[in-house]
Amino acid sequence: QVQLVESGGGLVQAGGSMRLSCVLSGGTFTDYNVAWFRQTPEKEREFVAATGGSTGYSDSVKGRFTISRDNAKSTVFLQMNNLETDDTAVYYCAARLASGMVIIPSSLYNYWGQGTQVTVSS
Repeated sequence: QVQLVESGGGLVQAGGSMRLSCVLSGGTFTDYNVAWFRQTPEKEREFVAATGGSTGYSDSVKGRFTISRDNAKSTVFLQMNNLETDDTAVYYCAARLASGMVIIPSSLYNYWGQGTQVTVSS
């Protein structure tokens, strides 16, 4: 059974940086696409970035966030720079069997982490 564990959330001031990590276990890491989503109480779960075959970003984070993966450590990172208060959310990593495309709908991901809170203060 594939499991995902996120880490790296916390409190940061606007304009600051933070890096999230997501470790995948229970499967062959390179068989999976991994994505980051985020959610607030006011909004539905929102796609942020994905990697595996192709890499893609939502318009709201393009140029500020970078997704990367370390296959040796079965880990995907989300480097977040120039953070804004609107980036405040619970961030989730998600995985699905690899495809050559960036998959955006959250319903197409089979495995989810428990989430990590990111709070950006003004």
